[in-house]
Amino acid sequence: MNRKKIRTAFILGAGRGTRLRPLTDACPKPLLTVASQPIITYAMDHLLGAGIERFIVNTHHCAEVYKKVFPDNNWRGIPVVFRYEPALLDTAGGLKNIEDLLDKNETIVICNGDVITDLPLQKLWETHFLKNSEVTLALRTSGEPLNVNINDRDEICDLRHILKNPGTKRCLFTGIYIVERRFLDRLETGRIESVIDVFIRMIRQQPGSVKGVIIDEGTWSDIGSLAEYEKAKAACLMQT
Repeated sequence: MNRKKIRTAFILGAGRGTRLRPLTDACPKPLLTVASQPIITYAMDHLLGAGIERFIVNTHHCAEVYKKVFPDNNWRGIPVVFRYEPALLDTAGGLKNIEDLLDKNETIVICNGDVITDLPLQKLWETHFLKNSEVTLALRTSGEPLNVNINDRDEICDLRHILKNPGTKRCLFTGIYIVERRFLDRLETGRIESVIDVFIRMIRQQPGSVKGVIIDEGTWSDIGSLAEYEKAKAACLMQT
């Protein structure tokens, strides 16, 4: 298949991690460790396996800790570019805030900085380019919350039950997705906004414009709470 190469990954690292307090009082959630390794580096290693050549990480809460963990601004020889947000911009605002770091026609993959997974990304890559998509979300049919609805063409028809469209299947959004550079034209500089709101606007304006691909292979966990954090640490101990 003739497809573009995805060279840049944007990893979300700016959140306050309030559900993991007090562990996150003086440390960004993605820098908490699992098996002596910062959580964010599991995402980096996963993306390295897919051929990523540059990481961009947004920061806000305890941003100086990132400099201590990555003093040379790289991970395993791959550049890591940090973009500080004086005011927390949420997912869409954070993406717009790195616009100047991207090439005009670049395709980028976006990943939450608190996800540990080994799901095969090749399927996401292939689906995105085969369908010539602007946005493609990686989905799973198990886990919680199952709040993404798709139709029989694997098009997203609702998120978080906002549009009241049940589609044909309910899925989990993994926090991993691909966007084309033109997607950023939909975003407003400095606006605090979630990408979910942008996806909803796209679906309303043009049904079928947000694509999805189900990837049930591999494992996936979101370190969103103290219980999930302890579970992830226990799982890593069992593997050693």
